[in-house]
Amino acid sequence: MSHDRTGGAGKLAGQLSSAKRQALLQKILRERGTAAQEGIPRRASDGPAPLSFAQQPQWLVDPLEPGSAPNNLPIALRQRGALDTAALRAAVDALVRRHETLRTTFAERDGEPVQVIHPPAPVPLAELELRDLPEAEREPQAARLAAEESLRPFDLEAGPLLRSTLLRLGDEDHVLLFTLHHIVSDGWSRGVLVREVSALYGAYIRGEEPRLPELPVQYADYAVWQRGWLSGRTLQDHIGFWKERLAGAPPLLEIPVDRPRVVGQGLLAGKHHFLVPAGVAHELRELSQREGATLFMTLLAGWQALLARYSGQDDVVVGTPIAGRSRREVEGLIGFFVNTLALRADLGGDPTLAELVRATRETALRAFDHQELPFERLVEELSVERSLTHAPVFQVAFAVNQYGENGERLELGELVLEPFGGGERAAKFDLDLSFADGGGALGGALNYRLALFEAATIERMAGHLETVLEAMAADPGRRLSELSLLRAGERAELLAASRAEPLEHTAACLHELFSAQAARTPDAPAVSWGGEAVSYAELERRSNRLAHHLLRRGVRPETRVGVCLERGPEMVVATLGVLKAGGAYVPLDPAYPAERLAYTLADSGAVLLVSQDGLADALPDFAGEVVRLDTARAAIAAQAEDAPGSGAGVRNAAYVIYTSGSTGRPKGVVVEHASLAHTLLATRDTFAFAAGDVFPGMASYAFDIWTFEVFAPLLAGGRVRLLPPETVRDVERLVGELAATDAVHAVPALMREIVARVQAGPGTLPRMRAVFIGGDAIAPDLLERTRTAFPAAQVWAMYGPTENTMISSATPLRRGTTYGWQMVGRPLPGVGMHVVDAAGNLLPAGVPGELC
Repeated sequence: MSHDRTGGAGKLAGQLSSAKRQALLQKILRERGTAAQEGIPRRASDGPAPLSFAQQPQWLVDPLEPGSAPNNLPIALRQRGALDTAALRAAVDALVRRHETLRTTFAERDGEPVQVIHPPAPVPLAELELRDLPEAEREPQAARLAAEESLRPFDLEAGPLLRSTLLRLGDEDHVLLFTLHHIVSDGWSRGVLVREVSALYGAYIRGEEPRLPELPVQYADYAVWQRGWLSGRTLQDHIGFWKERLAGAPPLLEIPVDRPRVVGQGLLAGKHHFLVPAGVAHELRELSQREGATLFMTLLAGWQALLARYSGQDDVVVGTPIAGRSRREVEGLIGFFVNTLALRADLGGDPTLAELVRATRETALRAFDHQELPFERLVEELSVERSLTHAPVFQVAFAVNQYGENGERLELGELVLEPFGGGERAAKFDLDLSFADGGGALGGALNYRLALFEAATIERMAGHLETVLEAMAADPGRRLSELSLLRAGERAELLAASRAEPLEHTAACLHELFSAQAARTPDAPAVSWGGEAVSYAELERRSNRLAHHLLRRGVRPETRVGVCLERGPEMVVATLGVLKAGGAYVPLDPAYPAERLAYTLADSGAVLLVSQDGLADALPDFAGEVVRLDTARAAIAAQAEDAPGSGAGVRNAAYVIYTSGSTGRPKGVVVEHASLAHTLLATRDTFAFAAGDVFPGMASYAFDIWTFEVFAPLLAGGRVRLLPPETVRDVERLVGELAATDAVHAVPALMREIVARVQAGPGTLPRMRAVFIGGDAIAPDLLERTRTAFPAAQVWAMYGPTENTMISSATPLRRGTTYGWQMVGRPLPGVGMHVVDAAGNLLPAGVPGELC
């Protein structure tokens, strides 16, 4: 097995046997100057030896994470046929005599960690009998035992750091388990172990003396040599390269997760297998050849492109393991040589897929030329701030393993072995993608941390990766911005969802839904203003009277009625009154310039204006009739209290609202009753508004979000606490008012002030359970600060153009994440349009996406 990491070497090596491939890789590395030509000498003393650079962090971390299962390297192999247990025991004993690392423990001498190498001794081979179980239960039980063994901890001081177990499923059916600690082994070592145990076992069952070539050095010799070689100018050159390469890299790749990050993430890993068809794989190999890259580089470019689209970050760092055996003497050793390279990609500037492959090639080749610096030493030099919720530098890994058509078989003597699926279960990274390249189709395996991801999420991610690779194969000249990750089935599902109109959400208009709620909770407070509280029953009666009055003035379905009032309960009364009369209200903010109000009234075609005496000087000239609520109070009070039959239906206009006009003249948007009811009922259900909830009404009446602030809670039996504009502008007073509310909505600028005041004051507002931010682009740091200021609340990033009835999507910021908008958003049912990124995630304001 070999990693495709070395320019054109990967293509050639894939056609050779594993042993020849390894030799060729080492030759190319030496020719590239990445390996020194001098030999590794034997150490002078047989006593304790220093740790290698790779071993030292493992030893340091062990007391902090005793027996951490991610440091276990399990091997699980199925063997069918007659097994000579005595020969197997002798083979394992001989292997341990041959490799000092397998009889090494770790101790502290004079304040420094050392390797303590013990004399050869017999190695326990645990045998577990499963033949007594019913046949159908044997394999599941073996899988469970293999998984448990892979997670069982080691004691670095006591040892041993190799365990072997034999599970007997039948007379000629066995599972052989080897488990090693990472401090004495790596992935390459597993191949060495299986090959040598096979050769030793074969010799013993034939009654022959094993004849494996003598090892030129032992691991402790390498550790002593490395300490001397990787020092001085050589060390500083490597450190300088990596510090420059990773300067300013993001500490966390913000990919969507299903569960929050918490301290002590779970160890268990899941795995999803998928297949890249042979035709696509062939085109990817052709693309690699044209660009002078290896398949590893091309596949890495595709993976980075996917991660960039998922995270919304142009700066992506992915870790990849490298064998670390560029010296001939260590090729046949069992030991910890593997190193990890942090490959950083800049996906800014909207490159084509082919350009991304070329950039990845250059990044990888430069990294391979500086592969000798141990990753943990790099982390130390970078002074990376450690987090208890994610790994430093990178959280996502990638590898390509090549298996040539004439590659090695797994054997035990003359018996063929096969991998057994109950082995490795510990998660080392959040995501770990690997491909097996046998020259035809590519076998993909996406390992993931079960504590963070659902299986369905990973399956979907793998499908999106296939889409990226298909696009690279078919059209490498396509730019990243032109790349859609939505597969045909997902796009059809989103389009179907966006067009769905459940009958229960469209059979009634807003005012009818409010009347039904008023009948259920007539005495509950609906609107509060200062010291005044208006009940549901009173609001229903007052709006019914106004509706009858407006009907007498000619309001009918589609009639546009301007409403310009000071903030207070009358705004809610007037809005319901216009709707109950069948008209479409046109909200007007009295603080707006008279010219803006005149334009809105004229452009909307309003024939009637509802206002107040106190606003006479603020209103423009208006040719239609003006109903002043103060003057008409007696006439309105004389009207009937029952709801009128207006004749308005769900396809009639409910309101006409005007945009800000930032790109020219304001334009009016007509919203139908069906869309309004859909949105309000969806928000009520999505945000779980309930009876007794108090929501502050802070937005301008001329903004459509005012309708959300007022009517989403009213359709649930909650109360709207209308706040005067001067209170909203005084953040100290505003935060005092919010102490009596259960939720709040604010634009980013105002939310930043609220958060700052909460953090500077006596502490959080314990009653607050939902915080909404929308109306403008939301900076990630604001989401993080909001989550901190309101630890008990759910924080939502809201997105929705005026043309789409206030809200298209609401994205929850789940505790344990940094950027709320990275989370998979929740579409509001039946709203009519969803805004998604290419990964299918619904986006809040400020994030470009596809419109479905």
